[in-house]
Amino acid sequence: MSRDSKRNRSEQSHRSASIRREQPRERRAKQGPRAAQGAKDARMMGKLYSQGAGQVQRKVRDRDKSRLQGLYIEGRRAAEEALKLGFPVRRVLVAAGQESALALLMTGFQAAGVRVEICERHVLDELSSHGAHQGICLEIGEFPYADIADVLAASGTGASLVVVLDHVTDEGNLGAIIRSAEVVGAAGVVIAQKRAAGVGTGTFKTSAGAVMHLPVARVPNIAQALEALQEAGFWVVGASEHAHATCWDEPLTGRIALVMGSEGDGIARLIQERCDSLVKLPQRGQTESLNVAQAATVLCYEWLRTNAHELKIGE
Repeated sequence: MSRDSKRNRSEQSHRSASIRREQPRERRAKQGPRAAQGAKDARMMGKLYSQGAGQVQRKVRDRDKSRLQGLYIEGRRAAEEALKLGFPVRRVLVAAGQESALALLMTGFQAAGVRVEICERHVLDELSSHGAHQGICLEIGEFPYADIADVLAASGTGASLVVVLDHVTDEGNLGAIIRSAEVVGAAGVVIAQKRAAGVGTGTFKTSAGAVMHLPVARVPNIAQALEALQEAGFWVVGASEHAHATCWDEPLTGRIALVMGSEGDGIARLIQERCDSLVKLPQRGQTESLNVAQAATVLCYEWLRTNAHELKIGE
């Protein structure tokens, strides 16, 4: 190879290296504010990890899945509610790539002394009940159930609503009913201890965090719980599509214990016999009935409407 050829190859190599060195600078110039924001986020997350003093663990790997057993709260809104209320949380799992978007929540939980771990997104997908975890799940211990005495204490002395579920089996329905009950200001929800849905990951999701605001009593015997409510002045109303009267015929006035039956069988015969009255929803269409969560929502709002004056709604 001639000396001129070597010189030309050297010059070409130098120009290529210069181009390669200049490319990142040119990209940063073209990206402008976006690049600056990305760098800022990276610095913020670096600071977050350094301040965590071991509370942020970088990865939950597949081999660690045996530790992912327990009850989880999923979704940003529910996580915000848990942080705001100081709800007991064991640890926080955040999907890799979501650290910047969830930085405030991560910082808040760290400040509360809760361990934060980063994991692959599919790990959260497996924990999620509906696949809508939004990049964050909170591991909690056993749900702190109330007892019937707690619900009675929350009911006060005037108009009050307690929703009693006779073996509702779907977590999603349970969460939706708890949400409706909390929104109208019910004193609590009573559920069966066996053969019924308990508060789980799906319940937290569909209740949109309401389960953290409302006493949920888990009792061994629904009939005995109704007896305790009756002794406290509650009128027990069962919701049944086979009832003769509608909720318009028998207004839900005052202290009402509203009994909703299971998805398939409705209210059991022994529980119906314990009720003071049975009502159904009025309807014009041909569909047989609403599902239990929808019907419970309608009746909760009917109680609220009926007692609006005493409860000073809108005043």
